[in-house]
Amino acid sequence: MFTLVHQHPDFLVINKHPGVSVHKDDGDQPLLAEVAKQTGDEKLYLIHRLDKMTSGLLLLGRNRQAAAELSGNFAKRDVKKFYLAIGTKKPKKKQGVVIGDMSRSRRSSWKLDSTKDNPAITQFFSTAAGNGRRCFLCKPHTGKTHQIRVALRSVGSGITGDEIYGNEEADRGYLHAYALSFPYKGENQQFICAPDKGELWQTEEVKQALVEWATPWLLAWPKLPRKN
Repeated sequence: MFTLVHQHPDFLVINKHPGVSVHKDDGDQPLLAEVAKQTGDEKLYLIHRLDKMTSGLLLLGRNRQAAAELSGNFAKRDVKKFYLAIGTKKPKKKQGVVIGDMSRSRRSSWKLDSTKDNPAITQFFSTAAGNGRRCFLCKPHTGKTHQIRVALRSVGSGITGDEIYGNEEADRGYLHAYALSFPYKGENQQFICAPDKGELWQTEEVKQALVEWATPWLLAWPKLPRKN
């Protein structure tokens, strides 16, 4: 279900495996109980969420006070998050910013609107991933449901293996929470975790992209539009 990445006295960082739910209401075995069993924690606090198909870095608080502080960092948008994805088609643009309101669409899906009242904002780079696919590095500035999946669909490259927004079946949904950077008690915490589950991550093109994107917080990201 997970791999332990880092143990801090106040928090844990795990690599959640794809196909594992963080929600209790899925009828799946709760992830937090499995982690606590390994680390000996009586209670763990979920600081943020990942979709079931999404693998990668997940932050868990080990006590109530730490959880409140870490959750506050997310609420204030002091946390930098970076995701990797593999898309099936060449996007309309190689890099840029996707910005727009999101609204409910059919069934459990969302769609990107042209309005920008309370928009989802996602910066991205892309490069070749082999066999005509694209590898994306995404930096979301908001935490909307399905944000990256909808953003990549909107630029014409739905995520490979994404049953809702993709247009190609695969051994998994190819979205991975790759890196986290956040302040905690006066220190900047940085974690990175390359994806290891899924054959499409293993191409030479993707491996080369990961070398170039080894420090995502230092990259010259596409400029965000100025606030009015």
